[in-house]
Amino acid sequence: MNQQALQAKKEAVAEITKGIKESASVTVVSYQGLTVAEIQELRRLLEKDGASMGVYKNTLVKRAIADTGAPNLDSVLEGPNALVFSKELSAGPKVVAKFSRRHEHLVIRGGMGEGQAFDADQMKALAKLPDRNGLLSMFLSVLNAPIQKFAATVKAASEKDGGAPAPAAE
Repeated sequence: MNQQALQAKKEAVAEITKGIKESASVTVVSYQGLTVAEIQELRRLLEKDGASMGVYKNTLVKRAIADTGAPNLDSVLEGPNALVFSKELSAGPKVVAKFSRRHEHLVIRGGMGEGQAFDADQMKALAKLPDRNGLLSMFLSVLNAPIQKFAATVKAASEKDGGAPAPAAE
């Protein structure tokens, strides 16, 4: 085998390995039938959400997965595929799922996240999860609810007593 080709393959495996290690989720998509303009549009949308897409040979992807110890994706790595690497668990799948609603040629095949392999339906469900900021706001609202109820109860009790000020502690 040509040394340049071998070196190029090693670099591709290293790139895929780095992408898998640095990503919270990896989505495998089939892109056959998309135009170059549509693929560029998808890449721009992914970049806005901190995700990226790359097209690699399946054998190189399988080798990189074996190197990282990530879950096996052999069942979805058939035919031409692209990998979407996402720093947030649901960011990449969310963009891909939204884009695939308008472009029928983009098909989610499966993926992985948090050390687990997911099939296409599970990746679509993952896309429906709120992002990190949404989860934080939900969590904070849950923490804030008892305090708000307590404050409303104290206010109602003080109004019931005629609004007399509480005696100052000396």
